[in-house]
Amino acid sequence: MTTFTVDTDQRLSVVDVTDQVRQALPPDAHGTATVFVRHTTAAVTVNEAEPRLLGDFEDGLAELVADEGWAHDQLDGNADSHLRAALIGPDAAVPVSDGDLDLGTWQSVLLVECDGPRSRTVDVRA
Repeated sequence: MTTFTVDTDQRLSVVDVTDQVRQALPPDAHGTATVFVRHTTAAVTVNEAEPRLLGDFEDGLAELVADEGWAHDQLDGNADSHLRAALIGPDAAVPVSDGDLDLGTWQSVLLVECDGPRSRTVDVRA
């Protein structure tokens, strides 16, 4: 397993971490890499990293889950972050061939920050 960190600068943002995941792979890796974020208010997914789409992703999550009005907010004010992260999930499985990600033409590995700014730890197991 290899670990890297991602520093985010906004409460809700989507960050392309494809290059960091690639660098974390052993040169002889074959099979599947699991990319896992060790946080309950962040997520990982595979999708296109086109800048306008990343903004749409952020706007869509904000529309799906209201910022306020949740019971958990009485504790620490971030129920929306937990709910958004749970919709996406903490991990993604990505095929690996010859030590490289075997992604489709437009696919990237994305970290979804739901409670930033923060420093996030991402694990890669291949």
